[in-house]
Amino acid sequence: MSLAHIHATRPTFARPDLTLAPPVPAPRIRAVPSGTEARGFVLYVGIDEAKAAAAGTSLNRIVEALKALAADIAPSAETYAAVALAPQGSGGRDVDVVRLALQDPAALAAHRAEPKELDRAHSGVVVDISRKRVILDNETAALTYKEFELLQYLVLREGRTIDRAEIISSLWNSADEEDTPNERTIDVHVRRLRSKLGRYEDIVRTVRGVGYRFDRHADVAIRQSTTPSPDLF
Repeated sequence: MSLAHIHATRPTFARPDLTLAPPVPAPRIRAVPSGTEARGFVLYVGIDEAKAAAAGTSLNRIVEALKALAADIAPSAETYAAVALAPQGSGGRDVDVVRLALQDPAALAAHRAEPKELDRAHSGVVVDISRKRVILDNETAALTYKEFELLQYLVLREGRTIDRAEIISSLWNSADEEDTPNERTIDVHVRRLRSKLGRYEDIVRTVRGVGYRFDRHADVAIRQSTTPSPDLF
C-alpha cells in the first residue's frame, strides 16, 4: 500500500466548535419595571406571640428558621428582620397590621383610601401615631416632639411598666441637647406630658419604684402606626 493511499484513507474528525454559547438570562420578574433590577424581596409574616406560642414556637425561632433557609438556598443572600409593633387590641389581620407598620406601599395606599372613623368628632383622647399628634376632645394637644415620642413609646408597650433606664437608652442619644439625661430628666418630661393631657393625665401611670406605664381607658383611641418599628431581631 502506497503512502499516498494511507493518507487518502486516514479518517478525519470534525473540529469541535469552541464558540461559547451566550449565558441564558435569568427569567425577568414581571413586576419589575424596565430599567430597574430586583435586588431582593420582603416576606411579610403575620403572627403574634400568642399564636406562635400556641403552635409551639416563637417569633424569634421563626425568624432564625427563615434566615437559615435563605442561607441554605443562596449562601450569598443577606437577611434583615424587624418586628412590627402595634397597640394591643388593634383590629385587622395580622399580616395587614405588619404591612402597615413596615410601610408597604400598597398597604399604605389602601389604608389612606379607607374612611377614617377617627376623622369624625371623638370625645376623649386620640393618640394618632401615624400623624404624630394627640387629640384631646377634638383639640390637638401642643406636645413637643420629645413628649410625643415618650407617649408613643409607652403606648406601643401598652400595659407594660417601662423603667426610666430603658426610656433613656431608647429615646435619648448623644445628638440630643441633653447630653447626660438621668431619671430626673424622665420625671420632668412625664410631668410636662401629663400637664398637657389635662383631665386624661392618668393614662400615663407611675409605678412607684419602677417607672411608667400606659393604661388605655374606654375613651382612649389609638390610630394605627404606619412607621417602621425600631425593634429588630
